[in-house]
Amino acid sequence: MARPSKSASIDYGDAHVLTHGLLDRAACPAGDRFVLVKDADTKGLRLRVTPAGGKFWQFETRMKGKLITRSLGEWPAVSISEAQTQARILRNMTAQGVDPREVEREAQERREAEEAARAALLAQEQAEREAAALQAQHEAQTVGEAWTAYIEARRPFWGALHLADNMGMMAPGGEPKKRGKGTTTPGPLAHFAPLRLLDVTGETVHQWAMEEARARPTRARLGLHLFNAFLNWCTERPEYADLVTANAAKNRRAREALGKPQAKHDALLKEQLPTFFQAVQGLRSPAASAYLLGLLLTGARPGELQALRWEDVNTQWKALTIRDKDASKGGRDGTRQVPLTPYMHHLIAGLPRRGDFVFSSEQGDAPISRPHRRLADACAVASVSVTLHGLRRSFGSLSEWLELPAGVVAQIQGHKPSATAEKHYRVRPLDLLRVHHEKLEAWILEQAGVQFDVQAEPGKLRAVVS
Repeated sequence: MARPSKSASIDYGDAHVLTHGLLDRAACPAGDRFVLVKDADTKGLRLRVTPAGGKFWQFETRMKGKLITRSLGEWPAVSISEAQTQARILRNMTAQGVDPREVEREAQERREAEEAARAALLAQEQAEREAAALQAQHEAQTVGEAWTAYIEARRPFWGALHLADNMGMMAPGGEPKKRGKGTTTPGPLAHFAPLRLLDVTGETVHQWAMEEARARPTRARLGLHLFNAFLNWCTERPEYADLVTANAAKNRRAREALGKPQAKHDALLKEQLPTFFQAVQGLRSPAASAYLLGLLLTGARPGELQALRWEDVNTQWKALTIRDKDASKGGRDGTRQVPLTPYMHHLIAGLPRRGDFVFSSEQGDAPISRPHRRLADACAVASVSVTLHGLRRSFGSLSEWLELPAGVVAQIQGHKPSATAEKHYRVRPLDLLRVHHEKLEAWILEQAGVQFDVQAEPGKLRAVVS
């Protein structure tokens, strides 16, 4: 006789008082999909037993004619008493017309909503942290960083000298000097380079001005002017506008600390011309000598004459094309033409032709450098005191001796017309300028005691092989 199975004594069609031993013996007969062990004490509670040996708590009931089945967990992880408690709760709910599925759905929705709220809160906190980090990074931008961006943005609109001024103002210094011993001095605005833009206030600019006024007020005045332009640019840029709420360089106390620039009056007197010519002609560098005399004889700005190229010298029509500062200063399209007077032609013709520049450095690839030092040497010999710009001033001052028309002198020097008549009713061609210019040159040479034959052929241009 075959041995009965452990579940043979269990009638799965009846309800039972559930015990641990009963549930332990419960098994699904072969061929059945599952069997249910019903609880006699709790209506609707039963244990579902599968062929694989799984035993799962279920609660079943009908509500409004529809069968509702809810899973309560696996036995023995969920004990008999726990399952009965859950079943009674569900029974009470359905008896009151509450669908457990709706309750669970609502609970699930609440959980999902809470999870979403927590996720949103975490995302918001993360976004706030990232925004705070970006804001801190933004606020940490220094003047030096913004200055670099400013120079790159404005570079296409600046000339070489203005670009050099701006770069030199913020130069950190400490570099070996190209000439002489020691290291370079920091630029006047280098003090601001490590500061945050947020920290640049009227007080910091005032304190800077007081310090700079002791050593280099002239350079500091230029620095304040350039700093003002820089801060104006910052207020127009979205990446800097919130960091520069007010232009700290528009500072009356800073301007007062640096003082007003004093008008310069250095110019050669008529009586000083002989010794000055003799001292300049004695310089070892022909280019330096011709350049310094050229400033006196043409009245050009020092930078304009330095930039003179051989292509700007027209020996056929006896003219020099000067690269003017801008049209508003007397030139047209950035240039103006002045006469190539006989002695000036003689000086230029006698220069070695090396490179593109008329007054070239010894290397030949650049214009003459530091001519103010050569002028200082000549002034020491001649016992006079005059600057490079003072030679330009001398041209205008000496013209008064011949009572030359002021408009003629202004046009030669590239000054802005000062009256309506000059702007709109005076058209002076080059040959008319030449009459007055050659007259002034001849008078200056006469006062200097220079013997010069205007009919003599200018010196030959000679090539220099480097």
